[in-house]
Amino acid sequence: MAKEEKTGGGDGGGLARRRWVWAAVVAAVALFLATAASSRSFPSLSISKKPCQCPDTRRYTGMVEDCCCDYETADSINDEVLHPILQELVTTPFFRYFKVKLWCDCPFWPDDGMCRLRDCTVCECPESEFPEPFKKPSSALSADDMVCQEGKPQAAVDRTLDSKAFRGWMEIDNPWTYDDETDNAEMTYVNLQLNPERYTGYTGPSAWRIWDAVYRENCPKYPSEEMCQEKKVLYKLISGLHSSISVHIASDYLLDESTDLWGHNLHLLYDRVLKYPDRVRNLYFTFLFVLRAATKAANYLEQAEYNTGNTQEDLKTQSLVRQLFYNPKLLSACPLPFDEAKLWQGGNGPELKQQIQKQFRNISAIMDCVGCEKCRLWGKLQVLGLGTALKILFSDDGQNYLDQPLQLQRNEVIALVNLLNRLSESVKCVNEMGPSAEKMMEAEISSTVGKQTS
Repeated sequence: MAKEEKTGGGDGGGLARRRWVWAAVVAAVALFLATAASSRSFPSLSISKKPCQCPDTRRYTGMVEDCCCDYETADSINDEVLHPILQELVTTPFFRYFKVKLWCDCPFWPDDGMCRLRDCTVCECPESEFPEPFKKPSSALSADDMVCQEGKPQAAVDRTLDSKAFRGWMEIDNPWTYDDETDNAEMTYVNLQLNPERYTGYTGPSAWRIWDAVYRENCPKYPSEEMCQEKKVLYKLISGLHSSISVHIASDYLLDESTDLWGHNLHLLYDRVLKYPDRVRNLYFTFLFVLRAATKAANYLEQAEYNTGNTQEDLKTQSLVRQLFYNPKLLSACPLPFDEAKLWQGGNGPELKQQIQKQFRNISAIMDCVGCEKCRLWGKLQVLGLGTALKILFSDDGQNYLDQPLQLQRNEVIALVNLLNRLSESVKCVNEMGPSAEKMMEAEISSTVGKQTS
């Protein structure tokens, strides 16, 4: 009864006290809500204190090994210049169609590889689809037009190319690659936009044998310090290309076959690339190497005939090429991504070049042993693109080692630009997906350790 009198009595003092308490409570709640609302307006205040969230925290910094550009600049020019332009350029009719031999006998062992997914087969273009000018035979230079540049040391590499540049599309085989590019009867056109590079289910001994043969027979898997610079370059190019292909498989992966759900496979990205820092570094090296080749051939590529019969699209292609290779930010930020003149020095330069050229031709031939059509398509395209970069940077006739005016096939230019786009995408994916993949793995490792110690 006494409690009832204290809380429910009728005296004015008790009522005033209750009103004062309620006013205090309301004020406290209002203050709490205002504080919460203001904290939501400035989320960076608490996040920025964490080291892993600092905007200037980077895993790869400084100069890219054996290149003339640092990681920060490479990322910047890729994000702001290369990636957006290349993404648009490769969709144009000229760069969309690639000529390739899809049915090839493996020169090294019987083909026993099969991809598991139905969509790993390549959709070929009917003859009515690909551009009419592509069907016409390309012109070829006569021997009288092969004017060599005199007065250079036999093994020297010239950083410049003939200013007259483009003289028409050539039908001439690339000395760095295995395929007979002039044999049009065995080649077919493929629309690259309809055959994207992605996961195909091509795994197992057959797939692993491809890369094992590439490394074991043609370039060392782990280059030693005593190895010459030129052989290290070959290894890093192949490793960088391998990393890039792995990134594309991980970024466009079949997560659920029953629902046809595609997406990012962060575990695969980590296990095949991010777990090994050298693979990421070699990816950047290959990216800058191919970029150097493309910028060295800028005059040639600007003057080239991007004729597909669609005037509006062809003018757009020409404009995009100019925007890409004459971009002021690219030219000022990284004018010389890779210095090819440092290679092939000394008396054994010509012999060494022939040896490495032969090794790369063998790597090119191994692409015919890939047992998955779509994997073979992109393997052959990217190896041809890399062979075209080597041809641009180290052009000679293989006999007298005198530099000649650059001659490229239409297919080589298509392969080069598509390869540069693939590498650009890989670098961007590593930057965007890498932190999430590494955090995920750190969380899983911590969880495993916690279970073991509990």
